[in-house]
Amino acid sequence: MSELNSGAGRVSREKRGAVFLIGLDRAGKRNAFDSAMITDLSLALGEYERDDDLRCAVIFGHGDVFTAGLDLMELAPKLMSGFGYPDNGIDPWGLEAPRRTKPVVVAVQGECWTAGIELMLNADIVVASEEARFAQVEVLRGIAPVGGATVRFVQAAGWHNAMLYMLTGEAFTAERALSMRLVNEVVATGEALQRALVYAERIAKAAPLGVKATLQSAFKARDEGEAAALSQLNNTLLGLMKTQDVQEGIAAMMQKREPQFRGH
Repeated sequence: MSELNSGAGRVSREKRGAVFLIGLDRAGKRNAFDSAMITDLSLALGEYERDDDLRCAVIFGHGDVFTAGLDLMELAPKLMSGFGYPDNGIDPWGLEAPRRTKPVVVAVQGECWTAGIELMLNADIVVASEEARFAQVEVLRGIAPVGGATVRFVQAAGWHNAMLYMLTGEAFTAERALSMRLVNEVVATGEALQRALVYAERIAKAAPLGVKATLQSAFKARDEGEAAALSQLNNTLLGLMKTQDVQEGIAAMMQKREPQFRGH
């Protein structure tokens, strides 16, 4: 296990084998996103994407809060002066396709407000602690969701559910998030990160090229429609069949052993 210290110090980084832990690290500020934290998270996700030894990332919050959302004390004056969001073209979450080719798992505990919901809606798997509470409160602050919730909240939860919470700012529970398909699983208090790591470790053992192809096909279907994704699927599969990882996967199955994929 090794520690990486880079960026603005708003996000912790830790390698655990092929899993990359990314921690929102402003516990004294309820892990609220200021501009430095937005940039640091994007940098950390860029490091993850470029490191061939890393196969899955887990994002979590230090302390008892995932994130209270945007730090409007710092960001509001910049927004009002035309700073824009995000600044300088930086993708605040670093999770957009097609740039992202690796999976991201999110572990949520405590408060998960505004930008926190938008962050987890961009991820692939989300585990929440039973005490987690969610809220999209932008309308109560005079603004609107700015990180994609108006699209992804609706896609995940349906129009009426999304509008109920985005237009009122009302908080909702982890169980309610589960019923709206915003999270995959609700676990006991204190267990969200550990459960997220279980998923991440399973993903890390899978064939990297197969994982990448699965993600990219799903992104294409989501963004361009099913026909566009299906039109490329056969060529994707033919390409995968020529890789060493497919040979390894078949050999491991026949020999009843764990495969050792190398991404080739």
